[in-house]
Formats: sequence, C-alpha cells, structure tokens
Amino acid sequence: RMLVRDATAADWQAIWPFLQRILVAGETYSYDRDLTETEARRVWMVTPPARVTVAEGANGTVVGSASMYRNRGGPGSHVASASFMVDPDCAGRGAGRALGEDMIAWARSAGFRAIQFNAVVETNTPAVALWRSLGFDVLATVPEAFHHPAHGYVGLHVMHRFV
Repeated sequence: RMLVRDATAADWQAIWPFLQRILVAGETYSYDRDLTETEARRVWMVTPPARVTVAEGANGTVVGSASMYRNRGGPGSHVASASFMVDPDCAGRGAGRALGEDMIAWARSAGFRAIQFNAVVETNTPAVALWRSLGFDVLATVPEAFHHPAHGYVGLHVMHRFV
C-alpha cells in the first residue's frame, strides 16, 4: 500500500530525478523538455492553498508526486486541477491511483465542485484508464495538440469529474 503525504521542500531531491526523466522523454506532458531544475521546481512545488504530495513505497522511497491547484481563477476557481508524475521504474504499483484518490479527497475537502484535467495525452493509455476508473470522463479531444516523439501529432483529452 502506498502512503500519500504532503511533500516537504526536502522531497524535491527525490521528485526531480523522475520528473526530469519524464519531461525529457516528452511523451506525456506539455512542459518544455529542457526545463531546468529551478524552473521545474517553481512549476511543480506550488504553495498553499495549492498542494503538493508524494507517494511513498513500502520502503519509504518517494515513487510519485502530485501537484494540485485551482484550474482557473475568478469565476472558474471552484474547479480543481492537478498534474501527476510517477517514477517510470515504479509504474503499475498503485502510486498513481493512490495520488489520484488523495487528490479527489483533497478537492472535495477544499470545497471544489469539480476536477478538470486540461491536457491528458490520448496515447497515455494507462493514465486515461486510471482517470476513467476514478470517475473522469473525456469531454473533448483536441486533435493533434501534442507532438509525441514516437506517434507524431496526437490528441489531448480534456477530462472532468464532479467531486
């Protein structure tokens, strides 16, 4: 079972290696592939009222992280969003599900009415399947909005669920 807890500043040293590996691969996120560590830390390690969590495996090693926040400000501030990164060497062991379930509980307790993911790469089938299993629907797919290094231009799903 994965332990999900709030991230501390010290957790960045465990998050950065797998976050960098995922960014450089360029298969699942619309971040610049050459994002520096300083830039990545600024983007990922959001401050309250937003939240950053980590998932720890059985041995206490950080194997994943989630960065959660409001999707938009003003009249759209009642909708949450988040980004998730799981160490590719630990994929399929429950970290993504644990982080997702925790994020949904956080959104509910923080008073959000819904959760929207703006850019889920359609070829990221494990993530799409996970979010569907957690009650998210694909509202739309923006065609060819993501340039995948192996598949070429593929769509980005907009996914949503009420909390």
